[in-house]
Amino acid sequence: MQCSWKAVLLLALASIAIQYTAIRTFTSKSFHSCPIPNPVNCSLSQDADAGDRLCDESPTFSYNLSRKTHVLILATTRSGSSFVGQLFNQHFDVFYLFEPLYHVQYTLIPKLTQSKSMMDRRVMLGASRDLLRSLYDCDLYFLENYIKPQPVNHTTDRLFRRGASKALCSPPVCESLGAIDLHLEEGDCVKKCGTLNLTLATESCREHGHVAIKTVRVPEVNDLRALVEDPRLNLKVIQLVRDPRGILASRSETFRDTYRLWRIWDGTGRKPYNLDVTQLTTVCEDFWNSVSTGLNRPPWLKGKYMLVRYEDLARNPMKKTEEIYDFLGIPMDSNVERWIQNNTRGDRSSSKHKYGTVRNSAATAEKWRFRLSYEIVAFTQQACQQVLAQLGYKPASSEEELKNLSISLVEERDFLPFS
Repeated sequence: MQCSWKAVLLLALASIAIQYTAIRTFTSKSFHSCPIPNPVNCSLSQDADAGDRLCDESPTFSYNLSRKTHVLILATTRSGSSFVGQLFNQHFDVFYLFEPLYHVQYTLIPKLTQSKSMMDRRVMLGASRDLLRSLYDCDLYFLENYIKPQPVNHTTDRLFRRGASKALCSPPVCESLGAIDLHLEEGDCVKKCGTLNLTLATESCREHGHVAIKTVRVPEVNDLRALVEDPRLNLKVIQLVRDPRGILASRSETFRDTYRLWRIWDGTGRKPYNLDVTQLTTVCEDFWNSVSTGLNRPPWLKGKYMLVRYEDLARNPMKKTEEIYDFLGIPMDSNVERWIQNNTRGDRSSSKHKYGTVRNSAATAEKWRFRLSYEIVAFTQQACQQVLAQLGYKPASSEEELKNLSISLVEERDFLPFS
């Protein structure tokens, strides 16, 4: 039977409508994953027919259709990253995680140190990106692949520095807290909350409007390109930098065994012949490469990258924090303001803990000038000449200039976000 042109047209329109409906349905639904059984009373002895049932029952993780803002604090060790992390940890609507990539590093490369080769440092990047993508999607079960010993029934007491995350030490993750426990010290969290239930942590993550993660285990912003370009994540990168002279001084004080030769040089005035200079030069190379990428403003970083100098934040913490939140498009919380007021004016006794964040922030940022010998400062300035100029850190030409409190060694710079 021959079809009329009207019938053909109607069939074509119907086909288009069906395809449109299918596309809309596909893109609006959650994307499911079934990596592990549902945490409720699971066992390996379940029957073979349970596979589909388990996948139906297991948690689903949706693409970022709500346009949450995801934040990554990209930093290096002893650059002030714990301080910056607190600016997000204190926000009521931010789910903050402290160094989750620690578990990837110590599972894949147990003996990785700052002095290892660039090849070693790149080994974990693929796994790190996969983990970050899952965590931003509130799939905290993915961490179980790297926590040793492996969690049992999705509970663990081995999450690295759990107490540094307020969300993991508050209801519903920790139900045993009373009103007097609202501001737990990091060490008290595990004592009062017990083991971490990753199912409750996942639920808490979903209830928050945004996810922020701090890491010192990604060398450069280029390493994050796949995540930044992922339209599901809406990821924004805060790159924190610090004067390499300050980083070296802080590491020498904190990691005394690792930086023993630097301390010998500082104390005796004689440079050891076997000094590992890569402990310094690697930091400067990573800064140079990463900041160069950011300042060159590639299209893939547009609206996604902000460079922050620790010294600027330490001197004007409230103003700089407001700028960071403006860049992210997240309203600044009164809890954050209160934390800044209470934690940036500490006296000398308040900064005894090497990982603490309560201190006189402005004085801490410049303390390295009195810790390092001028010989080490001069060596650092020569080794890191390019990045010091790039970031606006002035070299000291003499010991007198180095110690002179009236001379600023940080130029005024305005590193505007790439919008």
